[in-house]
Amino acid sequence: MILSDGGLKKLIDEGQLVVDPLTPESIQPASIDCRLGDHFLVVEQHDMKTISMSQEIKYREVVADRIVIAPHSFLLATTMEYIKLPNNMVSFVEGRSSIGRMGLFIQNAGWVDPGFEGRITLELYNANSLPIELEAGRRICQLVFGLMDDEALSPYQGKYQGQTKSVGSRVWRDAETENPG
Repeated sequence: MILSDGGLKKLIDEGQLVVDPLTPESIQPASIDCRLGDHFLVVEQHDMKTISMSQEIKYREVVADRIVIAPHSFLLATTMEYIKLPNNMVSFVEGRSSIGRMGLFIQNAGWVDPGFEGRITLELYNANSLPIELEAGRRICQLVFGLMDDEALSPYQGKYQGQTKSVGSRVWRDAETENPG
C-alpha cells in the first residue's frame, strides 16, 4: 500500500517515520520531496583505467552550494533530508518530472529497505547535450513510501546504514568478493 500525504503526516507526527529537515511543501499527495544537499562525489577518472566491482573506486569530494554536471556525465549527490524507516516500511526514490524534463536522470537503485537510516545517495546522470547547474536546497527527487504486510525479519543493517553524505559504491565489500567460492 502506498502512503498518502495524510498517512505520511500521521507517521511523522507519531515519530514512526523520520524525515529531517522537513518542510510543509515537501509533503506531496503520495510522496515526500527531497532537496539536494551540498556534498558530491565525482569519479577520479585520471587515477583509474577501469572501474571494477572487486576494487574500491576513487572519488573526488566536492562540497558546494552549486555544481555543474557536464553533458553525458555522472556524479553522486546526497539529499539534505535524513530519513529513518520503520521495519515495516520501504521507500522508492523517484526523480521529479520537472528535473527529468531537463535531461537529468536520478536514481539510487530506486529502493530503500526497511530499517534504513541516513541520507540518500543519489546517482545523477546528465543525458542532455548541455551542462546542467545543480543548486543545493532545490527539490530534486521524491520518496514514495509503502507499508509491508509485516515487519522485516532482518531489517537493513548494510554497508550504507547511517550515511550522512554522498557515499560511493562499496560493491567491493560484497560477501561474494570477501568469501569467493
